[in-house]
Amino acid sequence: MILQSLLRYYEILADDPESGIARPGWAYVKVSLIASLSPEGELLGLIPCKIQQQRGKKLAEVPQLMLMPEPAKKASGVRANFLCENAEYVFGLDTKGRPERTRRCFEAFREKHLRLLGSLEVPEARAICRFVSRWNPDTAAQHPLLQSSLDDLAAGANIAFQLEGGRLLHKVPEIQAAWEADREAGSSTVRGQCLVSGELRPIARLHPSIKGVQGAQAVGASIVSFNARAYESYGRENGQGLNAPVSEYAAFAYTTVLNRLLAGSAYRMRLGDATVVYWAEAPGTAYQEVSQLFMNPPMDEGGTNAVQDTATESMIRRAIGKVASGLPVASAFHLDPNVQFCILALSPNSARLSVRFFLRDSFGNFLERITAHYRDLQLAHAPFEPEVFPPWKLLAETVSPASRDKSASPLLSGAVMRAILTGSPYPESLASAIHLRIRAEHEVSYYKAAILKACLLRKRLKPSDREVLTVSLNEQSTNKAYVLGRLFSVLEKAQQDASPGISTTIRDRYFASACANPSSVFPTLLRLSMAHISKAEYGTTSYNRIDSLLGKLEVTDDPFPAQLSLDEQGIFILGYYHQNRANYAKAEKKEEEQQP
Repeated sequence: MILQSLLRYYEILADDPESGIARPGWAYVKVSLIASLSPEGELLGLIPCKIQQQRGKKLAEVPQLMLMPEPAKKASGVRANFLCENAEYVFGLDTKGRPERTRRCFEAFREKHLRLLGSLEVPEARAICRFVSRWNPDTAAQHPLLQSSLDDLAAGANIAFQLEGGRLLHKVPEIQAAWEADREAGSSTVRGQCLVSGELRPIARLHPSIKGVQGAQAVGASIVSFNARAYESYGRENGQGLNAPVSEYAAFAYTTVLNRLLAGSAYRMRLGDATVVYWAEAPGTAYQEVSQLFMNPPMDEGGTNAVQDTATESMIRRAIGKVASGLPVASAFHLDPNVQFCILALSPNSARLSVRFFLRDSFGNFLERITAHYRDLQLAHAPFEPEVFPPWKLLAETVSPASRDKSASPLLSGAVMRAILTGSPYPESLASAIHLRIRAEHEVSYYKAAILKACLLRKRLKPSDREVLTVSLNEQSTNKAYVLGRLFSVLEKAQQDASPGISTTIRDRYFASACANPSSVFPTLLRLSMAHISKAEYGTTSYNRIDSLLGKLEVTDDPFPAQLSLDEQGIFILGYYHQNRANYAKAEKKEEEQQP
C-alpha cells in the first residue's frame, strides 16, 4: 500500500510538466561545487554553487539541487557516480586517512567516464576524458585550486562539471544519451511480476537510497532490502531485492518521489524520532499547503505563535466553527474533500527505515479529524498564549525541562499522531506522562491542562464528568473532583493575598497529595486558610468563595475522598486551572477599568 501510493503520486507528478520530477535514470542531487574544465581537460577552478535558503529565522547557504544521473547505491565498497561525485572520487583527495581506498575510488571514477564517454566526439566529453586521464591524485592535496574549497571537499561536497564558457556536462544531449544507453544495458535480466504495479518488468535487485530521514545514515537508507540469508526466501538466495520483487521502474518511482518529499522542508515535519511526510493524490501543492498549516501551525521555540493574529489561527478557528456546525471543513478552502491523502512516518533504524505509521484516507476526513483535535484542546488562556499549538509542542510537555534529550518517547509520538489523524482516544501514556510532569514541576500550565482536557473528552465518562470539560470555568457544576480543584485554587489565592510575593505556596507542598488523596490534605488546608483570611485585606471575599465551594460538596457524600482515580485527578487539575484562569481574568479586567 505504501509503495503503491508513492508510485501513483510519482505518476501524477510525471504527468504535470510544472512538477519538475526526475525521469527514470535521473535524480535531484545536492551539488556544492562545479569544476570548470578547459577543452584540454585542465582544471581551471572550483565554482561554488550553494544557494541561500531560510532555515528557521536565519538564512543559510545550502547545496543546490540539480537533476543529475541517478547516483549508485553505495551500501559498501567502491562505486562511482556519473558526472557528480565527491572529492575522493573526482580528485583522489584522501580526507579520511584511507589512501588505498581513495586511489581505488579515483580509478573507478576514471574508468566509468572513459567507458561511457571515450567514443563521443563532443568537446564536453573529450574534456572530462582528458581530465581523468591526466589528473594526478597524488598531488591533489597540494593542488592550489583546491585549497580554497578544502572544507567543503573534506565534508563530502558533491562536484559537477562544466566546460569553460560552455554548458554543464550533465545537460549535453549526447552525454545524456550515453548515460541512458549504459543504464538500459545494465538493466536487470531477471523479469517478473512487480508487487507494486502488477506488470511484468525487470526486477530491481537494489533499490535507490532514501535520504532526508532525521537520524538515518547520511548516505541514505532503505525501506526494502535483504542483505542476509536469514531474511531470504527459498530459491531467492543472494538475490537481495528479488525476495520482494519490485520492478526497476517502481523502485525508481517510489524512491524518487519520497526523496523529493523528504528533501523539502515545506511538506514534512519532525515528530519524536520520526520524520513525517504527506501528499495528496492530485497535482499541485494546494492540499499539502493547507495540511502543513493544520498539522504543524507556526510556533517559535519560546512557546508562542510566530505571528499572533496569524492567518493560520484564523483559518483553524473557522475550521473549528465548521466542525461544530456539522459542515465539511475542506469546503472552506475550495478543495475536493474526496481526494485521497497519505501520511507516512519514517524512523531511522541502522541502514534501514522503520515505518512508524502509514495512513491513507480522504483529505476531508483527515482535515476534520485534525480540526477536532484542536477543538478538543481549546481552553481559556492568557492573551500571549497561542490558541493552537502543534503536536511537537504537545509532546514536549511530556519531557522534563531538565532533561538533556528533549525528544519525547518515540512510541508515544507515533501513538499520539495516530490518535490525532484517526480521531481515536489519545493513548493512556499521554495523560500519565502529563500527570507525572505536574507532580514533578508543581505547576499546571495552559498546555498541560489543555492536553488533559483533550484526553478526557475522548473517554467514556459519566455526564457529570463531561459537563466540566469546557473551555472556561463551569461555576454551576457540583462534580466533586472539579469542585475540589477549584477549592484548592481559592485556598492558594487566599494565601497569596495574605502574603503578597510569597515564593512557595501550598501548591508546591500539597498539590500532588491534594490531587490524589484529598482527605489527607484538605482539612489541614482549611485550617490554614483561616489564618490567611484573617491577615488578608480582602479576606472576606476569600471566605465567601470557600464557603460557596464547600456548599457544593455534600457532607453526607464523602466530601473529601481518600483517593481519586487518574481521570478524577485530571478533572481536579482542570478545575484548579479553570479557577486560576478566572481569578486572573478578574484581576486583568479590574486593572483595565482602573486605567484612565
